[in-house]
Amino acid sequence: MSKGKINVAVENIFPLIKKFLYSDHEIFLRELISNATDATNKLKHLSSLGEVKGDLGDLTLEVKIDKKGKKLHIIDKGVGMTADEVNKYINEVAFSGAEEFLEKYKESAKDSGIIGHFGLGFYSAFMVAKEVEIITKSYKDEPAAHWVCDGSPEYELKKSDKKERGTEIILHIDKDSKEFLEEARISELLTKYNKFMPVPIKFGTREETLPQPNDAAEDAKPETKTVDNIINNPDPAWTKTPADLNEEDYKGFYRELYPMQFEEPLFHIHLNVDYPFNLTGILYFPKLNNDLNIQKDRIQLYQNQVFVTDNVEGIVPEFLTLLRGVIDSPDIPLNVSRSYLQADGAVKKISNYITRKVADKLSSLFKKDRKAFEEKWNDIKVVIEYGMLSEDKFFEKAEKFALYPTTDGDYFTFEELQEKLKDAQTDKDDKLILLYASDTDAQHSYIQSAKDKDYTVLLLDSPIISHLIQKLETSKENISFARVDGDAIENLIKKEEATVSKLSDEEKDKLKPMIEDVVSDSQYTVQLTAMDSNSLPFVLTQPEFMRRMKEMQQTGGGMMGSFPEMYTLLVNTNHDLVGQILQTRTAKKRERLIQQALDLARLSQNLLKGEDLTAFIQRSLQLIK
Repeated sequence: MSKGKINVAVENIFPLIKKFLYSDHEIFLRELISNATDATNKLKHLSSLGEVKGDLGDLTLEVKIDKKGKKLHIIDKGVGMTADEVNKYINEVAFSGAEEFLEKYKESAKDSGIIGHFGLGFYSAFMVAKEVEIITKSYKDEPAAHWVCDGSPEYELKKSDKKERGTEIILHIDKDSKEFLEEARISELLTKYNKFMPVPIKFGTREETLPQPNDAAEDAKPETKTVDNIINNPDPAWTKTPADLNEEDYKGFYRELYPMQFEEPLFHIHLNVDYPFNLTGILYFPKLNNDLNIQKDRIQLYQNQVFVTDNVEGIVPEFLTLLRGVIDSPDIPLNVSRSYLQADGAVKKISNYITRKVADKLSSLFKKDRKAFEEKWNDIKVVIEYGMLSEDKFFEKAEKFALYPTTDGDYFTFEELQEKLKDAQTDKDDKLILLYASDTDAQHSYIQSAKDKDYTVLLLDSPIISHLIQKLETSKENISFARVDGDAIENLIKKEEATVSKLSDEEKDKLKPMIEDVVSDSQYTVQLTAMDSNSLPFVLTQPEFMRRMKEMQQTGGGMMGSFPEMYTLLVNTNHDLVGQILQTRTAKKRERLIQQALDLARLSQNLLKGEDLTAFIQRSLQLIK
C-alpha cells in the first residue's frame, strides 16, 4: 500500500480554464462585474464597521471599450488590493477572496451582498483575452500594484502609480473573441446579466434633454447635456418590502422585466423569507387561458442580484414555470459556472415554500373578493389545475378555492357542487354524476338536452382536464365525471325518466338487427333505449373511459398505443322516426332513413366530413322532395 499527493501540472491549467471553465464564454463579463461589485460591497461593509474612514465617494462601476486598442476595461472603486493580496487572491487559483472575507466577518457580513465563493470567476477573463492586466490600489495606505499575465503560468507583478482606490481589469481581447469589442454586444450582456446589480454600472454616455425655460421661444432648440449612461437598476422592486411598494410599482417592475409584454399581469405574489433559507422575489400571474404551449422559463433566477439563469426547474415547481417574475436567493446551490442547479435539501424546501406561498395568495384572493376571482378564473385555471394534478400539497389547499364553472356561467367549489347536486344527479347506485362539457359549440345539443332535464352541466375545457378528473375520481368517494356527450349520462337518464318504451320487446328484437345491418361499422355499438320523444332519433355517445384515455394520450399521459374511435349508438325507441323505420316495408327506404338518422347523430358530433357529408346533403335534398 502506498500514499501520495496528486500533482497538478500548472502549465495545463489555463488551457483547461479557457476551454472548460464555463459552457458559454460570454459569462466572463458577469463574473468580472460580480467581482467588482464584491469589492464595492466589501468597502461599504468595512466603512459601516469603522475600518474605512471618511466619505467613500462615487462608487459607480464602469465598463469601457477601447476598440482601437482591442481592450475592454472593467473599473471599480472598491477595496482594491495590495501586492500581497494580488499574490494571495490572483496567483493562487481557486482561492476565493470573497470566501475568506465572509469567514473573517461571518457575523457582520451575512447581509453584505458578497457574491463570489469559488475563486475562479476572475480566470474566466482568459476565455476571451490573450492578456489580462490588473491595476489596483488598496484602501489601505500601501502602494498600488500592476499584474500582467498572458494566459501562461508566468506573470509579472510590479508597482503602479495609480492614486485612486479601486481596481481596473484590462482585457486584451483575443482575435477569435472580437465580438466583445462591439458596443451592442457588451450592452446586450450588461442588460442580460447585470440589469439589477446592487452597484450602479456606467457604460458610455447619453444625451439628456434639459427642461425648457418658461420664456423660451416656441421654435427654440432644446438644450441637451451629456450624462453617464447607467445601465442597471441597483434597487429593484424585489429588494424592497411590500409595505414600500404600491400596485403601480409592481406593474412598473413587470414592464421593466418584460418590456415587450403589453398585457398587464393579473396579480403578483411577493416572496420574502429569511429562515430557514434566504429568498426574495416577485412572481406574476399572466393571462394564460387554455394554452399549455406558452413560453415557459420566464422566471429569472438571481443570486444577490446577479442573473444566473431563466431555467428554474427544480427550484420552482413545474406548474409554476408558467408564471413570470424573479427569484433571488444566495442559498440556492450552483456549480462553478452558476448555470446549472444541483438538487439538494435546501432547493426542495424552497420549492415547497413557493408552492405554499402561491396557494396562500390564491386562497386570500378567493376569500377577499370571490367575484373578482371568478372573473380571473379562465386566465389562471391552467396553473391551478396543473398544480392540483402534479403537487399533492397544493391539491389539498386548492380544493378550497378551485372553481368549477357551469355552462350557465355560475361558479362552484367542489364542496358546493356536492351539496347542490347530491339529490339531483345520482345514478342507480347513488353515485354523484358530474356532467361536463369541453366545447359548448360542438356539444350544444347534448348540453341543451341535459339542461332540459334540469341537469347542471359544468364547463371544463382546459387541456389537462382529463388527467385532473382522473385524480379527482380517485381521491373522492362515490363521485364520477361524465362528459355530456358520453355514454355515462345514460345511467342518469334511465334512473330519472323510467320512461316506458313505445315499442314492445318483440318490436325491439326486430328493430335492432335492421339498424345493425345498415350500421355495419365496427366502431358503433347499437343500443335501444327509451328517451324523451323530443330527443334525436339516434344519439352518439363515446365510452367515457375510452374517450378520456385518448384525451390523456394527446396531452402526454395515459396508456401507450393508439386508441380506436368507438361510439355507442343510442336508438330512441320513443321517436317517431324510429317507429317509421320499423314500419317501413321497403328495404331501400328503410336503409335511407337509418343512414339519415345516423348522419344526423354524426353531424351533431362534428364527425360528418368529406364524402359522407356530401352524401348526407344529397340525401337530405331527396327526402325534402
